[in-house]
Amino acid sequence: MTFSLRSVLYLDAACCVLIGAVLFGWAAPLESILGLPAPLIFWAGLLLFPSAAMMLIAARSERPHPALVLLIVFGNVAWVVASVILAAGVPFALTPLGRTFLLVQAAAVAVLAWQEWALRSTRGLA
Repeated sequence: MTFSLRSVLYLDAACCVLIGAVLFGWAAPLESILGLPAPLIFWAGLLLFPSAAMMLIAARSERPHPALVLLIVFGNVAWVVASVILAAGVPFALTPLGRTFLLVQAAAVAVLAWQEWALRSTRGLA
């Protein structure tokens, strides 16, 4: 099955909205479950909404602008790097579930970033 850049951007945006809503809406209960401070969870969730909007703008374009796609890819890579650093326990004492959550979502975001990078030359075609 072949995916277009636009379909990957729509998927990325949907994931941002879903995870953003969970992090934003349940930051306090997630603090004890994940071992991350509630303010970090809250602001990370909030950050995902404008990211999703940017992805939707790119996905709705017939030919997403290359600079916008690169910004999305680099943002995803930064999210992955930050997640791996946090999963290493710097500077928080994570729960095992928290470490697993960070690594699994980092892997998912890395796959999306890789797909967006690989498909950037198609610019939404297909």
